[in-house]
Formats: sequence, structure tokens, C-alpha cells
Amino acid sequence: MIADTTYTARRLWLLGEWDAALSVLGPDADAELRAEIAVERWFFRLAGHDEAEQAVAALDPTTPAAQVLRARLAYSRLLFRRDPHPEDRAASEAGYRDAVQHSDGATLGWAEFHWGTLLDNIDEDADAARPHFETALELAVKHGDTALEAIAVRHLAPYQEPAGAIRMLRRSLHLRAALGARAYSVAAQATLAAALAEDDPERADLTDAYLAGAAALGIAWLLNGGSGSTEDFED
Repeated sequence: MIADTTYTARRLWLLGEWDAALSVLGPDADAELRAEIAVERWFFRLAGHDEAEQAVAALDPTTPAAQVLRARLAYSRLLFRRDPHPEDRAASEAGYRDAVQHSDGATLGWAEFHWGTLLDNIDEDADAARPHFETALELAVKHGDTALEAIAVRHLAPYQEPAGAIRMLRRSLHLRAALGARAYSVAAQATLAAALAEDDPERADLTDAYLAGAAALGIAWLLNGGSGSTEDFED
């Protein structure tokens, strides 16, 4: 029964049904899974921060998963300017660094990726961020982590010439759609739309699609900021 509940929660999570995913997890559910879903709900909806923080606090703080999730909370407070703590910048980098030092495989790749977003979006140091994104992509391909590949490709696109960047953004969108990752696909539609010329018919189609998806899922930063806002976010 626990396995079935976990499967259901994971499927709902993939669909961007974060509230429903959390509601099916009982008191004996995987604490790490609960924390991952709660943190992602906060990131997309900018709601449920305290619940996310409590879920992360319930984890063994020495594990790479807990280190990354704590760092992501600190990073997101800075990114969205939602009551950031004075130590959030240092705490975020320390969490990613610790996770990189104590993990391997795809977990290492995710830690590298998130470290890159901190350097890119908070420090505005694209040159420092790039090696982290490249390492994340290498590890994603090596370990068959399609979700990580999709998000790493999206963040490497700005380093390419325009046509190459568009190809990479399309690949990111196609990979996310193939996984059935609804919220991430909506974010990819918005990012691709922002990269296309204003008179490109595809841009208008993508904009209609991502706005409908963002409204259905309650993705706060897409509804509030429009397509250009995605340039500052990690998805």
C-alpha cells in the first residue's frame, strides 16, 4: 500500500498537482519525497513556504538531498525576494557545495545544476555558472536522467548563437513533454516564446499555451511576470 501511495504521489507531482500529491502521503510516507514536493510547490506557486521549510527540517540534515533542498529554499527566497534571510546567499552555496562533495550520479548532477542557477541568477555571473550546467548535462546523459538533461539544456542555451539556442530550448521542451512533466513543460513553453521574434506565429501560439497552463497550475511567476520573467528562473 505504501508503494502504491508513493507511486500516486509521484504521478500527481509530475502533473503539477502538488496539493493532491501531498495529501495522499500518509504519516509513514517517505519524508524526502514529501519535502521535494513541498519545495517544488513553493517554487512554482510561491505558496506553502512554511510547510516546505518544516518538511525539509524533518530530514537528516547531513544527506545530500536535505542539503540541496535547504539550499533551494534559501535560493528561492532570494530569487523571488520573499523575506530572504541575511545568510541565504552563503547558506545556499554552502548547501550545494556540501551536496556536490558528498553525492554521486544523478544526485551530484542536480546539485551542480542548482549551484549554477545560484551563480547565474543571484550573482549574475554566467561565466561561473556555465561549468556547473555543463557538468550537470554530462551527468544527466551518463545516468539517463532525462529531467536533468532537459533543464540543463535549457540553461546552456543562452551560451549558444541564436539558432543553436532555439534548438536547445525546443529540445528542452520536447524532453519535458515526453516525461509528462506538466509544470516544467509550461515553463519551457514560456522560455521558448520569449526567445522567438515578436512577429513569429509560434511565439503567439506558445504564449497562449503557457498562459493557459500557468493559470491551471497556479504558476505565480508566469502569471505575474509574463514570458520574459522566465529568464530569471531556474526552470
